[in-house]
Amino acid sequence: MIMTEIKNIKKKYGKKIVLEDISFSVQEGKCVGILGGNGCGKSTLLSILAGVQKADNGSFLWEGADLFADGKVRSEILGYVPQGNPLMEELTAWDNLRLWYDKESLKKELEEGVLAMLGIPGFIRVPVKKMSGGMKKRLSIGCAVANRPKLLLLDEPSAALDLVCKERIGNYLRDFKAQGGSIILATHDVPELELCDELFIMKEGVLEPYTFDGNVHHLVGRL
Repeated sequence: MIMTEIKNIKKKYGKKIVLEDISFSVQEGKCVGILGGNGCGKSTLLSILAGVQKADNGSFLWEGADLFADGKVRSEILGYVPQGNPLMEELTAWDNLRLWYDKESLKKELEEGVLAMLGIPGFIRVPVKKMSGGMKKRLSIGCAVANRPKLLLLDEPSAALDLVCKERIGNYLRDFKAQGGSIILATHDVPELELCDELFIMKEGVLEPYTFDGNVHHLVGRL
């Protein structure tokens, strides 16, 4: 079974410790959820794993390959959806997707693949600047999975979205897991916890295992 391993990730900005010795693993077909309030370090961790920032220390292993050292392998197996909007605002959904898909693959995915599942055909000619937040998020996911990644890094993918958008994204992620994909999900959205097979809470850069008992008040008290 393919295993993703994050080992001893550390990050400081000046004297401020942002991530303190972060270690966990993700099995094939599983989702690890990282809970925490704003500013706790979740987004920093995912951006480091995606190669946007550099860690001060630590390793990121997939099948034994260190993805910090091998950018080619990382780009082949990794999909990253940041919290912000990574899209080209002046371009339509179609044009953004063409940056990632060849024309034939794009048409096929829009007809019967992941892009169809995400509902992107419904706004394929809409410029990003005229899209709702839910459209942008679904399009961001569609771009991120163009290379059919084995591991998805998702930074609060359903934050502030309506129920229809959350359902579409949730359905896709369940299908992704069922096909053997692994997910690292940063969230503070309780409904997303149903996707997670293992949970951690991050607080002031420290990661601790957490078992959600269904009581939201207990969870909030830990954040």
